[in-house]
Amino acid sequence: MYLTLLFFTCRLITVLWSRLRQEDFPPRIVEHPSDLIVSKGEPATLNCKAEGRPTPTVEWYKDGERVETDRDNPRSHRMLLPSGSLFFLRIVHGRRSKPDDGSYVCVARNYLGQAISHNASLEVAILRDDFRQNPVDVMVAVGEPAVLECQPPRGHPEPTISWRRDGANLDDRGERITIRSGKLMITNTRKSDAGKYICVATNMVGERESEIAVLTVLERPTFVKRPSNVVLLADESVEFHCVVQGDPVPTVRWRKDDSDLPKGRFEILEDHTLIVRQVASPDEGSYTCMAENMVGKSEASATLTVHVPPAFAVRPRNQVVSVGRMVTFQCEATGNPQPAIFWQREGSESLLFSYQPPQPFSRLSVSQMGSLTITDVQRSDAGFYICQALNIAGSVITKALLEVTDEHTPPVIRQGPVNQTVPVDSTAVLGCQTVGAPPPTVHWKKDGTVVSPVDSRMSLTETGQPVNLPSGEASWTAYLQVEGSGHPKDSNLIPGAPSKPEVSNVSRTSVTLSWKSSPIPGVTPTSYLIEAFRLDIYVLVLNSHHILLS
Repeated sequence: MYLTLLFFTCRLITVLWSRLRQEDFPPRIVEHPSDLIVSKGEPATLNCKAEGRPTPTVEWYKDGERVETDRDNPRSHRMLLPSGSLFFLRIVHGRRSKPDDGSYVCVARNYLGQAISHNASLEVAILRDDFRQNPVDVMVAVGEPAVLECQPPRGHPEPTISWRRDGANLDDRGERITIRSGKLMITNTRKSDAGKYICVATNMVGERESEIAVLTVLERPTFVKRPSNVVLLADESVEFHCVVQGDPVPTVRWRKDDSDLPKGRFEILEDHTLIVRQVASPDEGSYTCMAENMVGKSEASATLTVHVPPAFAVRPRNQVVSVGRMVTFQCEATGNPQPAIFWQREGSESLLFSYQPPQPFSRLSVSQMGSLTITDVQRSDAGFYICQALNIAGSVITKALLEVTDEHTPPVIRQGPVNQTVPVDSTAVLGCQTVGAPPPTVHWKKDGTVVSPVDSRMSLTETGQPVNLPSGEASWTAYLQVEGSGHPKDSNLIPGAPSKPEVSNVSRTSVTLSWKSSPIPGVTPTSYLIEAFRLDIYVLVLNSHHILLS
């Protein structure tokens, strides 16, 4: 009975063991390790998870060789975790020894077999210190592109590049700033882009900074305030403002057209304002502010217009004219702009301008130069005539008197004084016979000076009055020589009158006159005097027997 019971127990155990063995299965990897890039000295984990019955054991292999873990050597920096993962307390990596760098697999085993994971590489990240190319200083003008180049240090994984300006990260998401292959490109550079730039190389090891590169953004001269056109009166002062900016600070100069500034009358202030004092017409023109620096130059111009009040260049003079004649009053004025000249008879509201078309049946007209002409003068035309010159700067006024008389003939000296030589203390008689309508008056001059009537040694006879008429004037000259001794000559021994002149060869511009000497015996004439006149013109021609008047 004892033997039977023992046999039964053994058979039961055999049956149960057979059933358990039938439920076992070989290992399989349910979590494969992944490639790792780890910084030197940092912890790392290569994951591996396996299933199987019975539970498989896990071992790790690097580059085909079994990896020693803490289960083999408690001092090892590699630990085999219960899950099967391989944990590195720290990654060991040196220039000569790289024990942790390689290709890893995990192997799971039980009595039914083994399973091998995918390969997983463990690489140690590095980042060198020295940049292969440091950025250099760049200088550009506003609006130009700027490029700063940088080649980062060697590293694994390959470092990424970013840039900082004045310590702040640079945002390259805008349209103007681009970072490509380590190169920083800025388009349409602004003044605000200037600063200190650093190229930053980054990977999982950390970051490295390049040397500092300075971006200098220069600015061409630009005008903050431009000079403005100015209109002012003569003798006033003008200021042209010119405010510029630029980097470097521009130099500023002024010029007028293509000539120099008015000498002695201009001043340039510290803020580059140009002052011209006591301006005159020649100062008119274009004044240009020129700003220049090493980047470029700019110009701005303004025009100066000087208004000069009118001034008379020719004033009308009082005139006397006979009824039916024509009279012209000259009147000319200067100024800027050119003054308009108009006439007005005193007491009348009517104005006459030079640009007015001739009025039908009007006897008054004004020429382009401003002269007033009155034709067929009537007695009612007598009076003052006012000439006025006007422009935007002011006006001036003057007037002249027109006197209208009956018809007159100019004075004529029929017999004038003759040259005489008389001794000292004798009496000299200088004759002067005149005709004219109305009767002319006579006055005497000695060496161009009017003879004083208060001189007791001189007296005028009744026929001796100034020869002067509204319609003309005549003069006759004789020389009186006083000798120390001798007897006076007979003053009545004067030449006789020649015959009446005969007119021939008359043309528009000339006439020939001829005459015969006096048949009366007497002093021989030394010269002849011809007087020609009309009512408003008097001409005197001397010293010829036959004279051509033209």
